[in-house]
Amino acid sequence: MKYFTLDELSRSSTAEKNNIKNKPTTDDIVALTALVDNILDPARQKIGAPITVTSGYRCPQLNRLVGGSPTSQHTRGEAADLTMASGKENLQLARVIYKLGTFDQLIIENADPSVTQCQWVHVSYSRSGNRRQVLVKHKGQKGYKPYNLA
Repeated sequence: MKYFTLDELSRSSTAEKNNIKNKPTTDDIVALTALVDNILDPARQKIGAPITVTSGYRCPQLNRLVGGSPTSQHTRGEAADLTMASGKENLQLARVIYKLGTFDQLIIENADPSVTQCQWVHVSYSRSGNRRQVLVKHKGQKGYKPYNLA
């Protein structure tokens, strides 16, 4: 872990506001470390600019409160939502992660209609196999659609 800390990967203002102890287990920490070592640090190194983690690890109680999927990889320390200074930079971040190669899911969140920018990027990494699944969710629409970043 060169550019990210466990604290920022488990920090949550929603948890703090609601007195939820969002503390990752030892297994979650191993998964978060793998996420950082295999995706986040290499992406940060390649881009050469700060990347902000807006949501990382979520304990099950926090995940329910924020409306996360019951099977969310956030609850296992395998996922993070990321943002940079602009929507265009967020899309650039998605492309860098895609080119790095190993990820489970890469979701371009709240993209404009032509997918030239997005509000944030969700990325996950699984130590037990990665699908390299790329999805997009457009602003104002429900659901996710496959997307080709190549």
